Amino acid sequence: MVSPDSLERIPLRIYNEEQNYKIADKQNMNLISLLSQFPRAVLLIASLVPAFATAAFSGTNFRLSAQRNSASALFGGYNSDVAMGGKFWNRETSVRGDFSGPVVREARILALADPHDPDNIDLYTGNLPEGARLLAVGATAADFDVAEIKTLGAPNVLFVSHAAARGPLREILENFPTICWIHSRSAGVDFITSDCLARSSALLTNAKGMYSSTLAEYSMMACSYFAKDLPRLMRQKCDNVWQKYDVLELRGATFGVVGYGDIGRACAKLANAYGMKVVALRRNPAASMYDPYCDKIYGMNKLDELMAESDYILCAAPLTEATRGMVGKDAFSAVKEGAVIINVGRGPVIDEKALIMALGSGGRLKGAALDVTTIEPLPRDSLLWEMENVLLSPHNMDMTATFMKESTQFFLEENLPRFMRELDLYNPVDKTAGY
Repeated sequence: MVSPDSLERIPLRIYNEEQNYKIADKQNMNLISLLSQFPRAVLLIASLVPAFATAAFSGTNFRLSAQRNSASALFGGYNSDVAMGGKFWNRETSVRGDFSGPVVREARILALADPHDPDNIDLYTGNLPEGARLLAVGATAADFDVAEIKTLGAPNVLFVSHAAARGPLREILENFPTICWIHSRSAGVDFITSDCLARSSALLTNAKGMYSSTLAEYSMMACSYFAKDLPRLMRQKCDNVWQKYDVLELRGATFGVVGYGDIGRACAKLANAYGMKVVALRRNPAASMYDPYCDKIYGMNKLDELMAESDYILCAAPLTEATRGMVGKDAFSAVKEGAVIINVGRGPVIDEKALIMALGSGGRLKGAALDVTTIEPLPRDSLLWEMENVLLSPHNMDMTATFMKESTQFFLEENLPRFMRELDLYNPVDKTAGY
């Protein structure tokens, strides 16, 4: 329940000429004082909106628009940013739809996937919603017998969960032009993007919102790893040394986010809980101007500014032609002395040679936590293995025992029923932009 006193803490933001958003000076804002004069009305609206929305619109074709002047934007709800317009799924906050309405079209599915993938077992064994059929499964284009499949019905859905899918996907789209929806089991789609896909009329969706919470936990662990000097603790334990030393607080430090999508925002949410100041970089800063977890939003042309003021820098940007190598020599020249960089997005977003230089003697970085690298597995001769100020993990910090199975279940239990009822699908992807 929102109290009149809490209204004074609503993080309103104002736009400035440099495409940045900052918390507005409260003394210059009259909106809060105006609302506080009508506390009962404000409390009633705030308490009724979520309940009304859930009851009236769950599982239907309606969406609550989180416009800038809406109650959800004003009170900083999740929909004010990542789930703008209700188009995106999040495993922590989204509610499963009620699909009691009639099926209006059949789903005839091809799966570009490993036929032996245990995480797709519900798809492979026929545990499908009414009105859905799996026509074929294969890891290459040659695995799909075009003539035989067409006797079963023209496929209209393609489920993709194979790492080497780009080439086969092109052929499948050429052989089966009736495909109108492609779903990626992963959040990143850089492994399937192509000119052919961009030209296709098929809608592309992904698994955005399925992996963000675990990566947010990792990002805070990575910050603490360097703030509390865990390598020193481990050395002292191994050497039976009891020696006290000073540590750093995360509270009050600045947490910069490069790529403020679902993952970036989930990390910002935890950083905010730790008492960190959050600054973020995104293509459309206006979309986050009411976000309660962010203190400042930059446009994409302000990377150097973000690097210069951040103590911890999280890279969560998707891999596109525009983002490849974007955190490079210039960014590391501008970075704050003693900063830590964390990458949970895609390895090639960071120029690895420039990163190694920034981590070495004379460099400005204190350390790096890398869950992703430019080449995976990381080559054995990479200098990153030898650097004591680098925390490495093998691209598995979102890899819970059930994470891929849950992603397949999202396809089967949420988006597939929507497709068959001609409802809006969650997690639409811009096929040209790549996210």
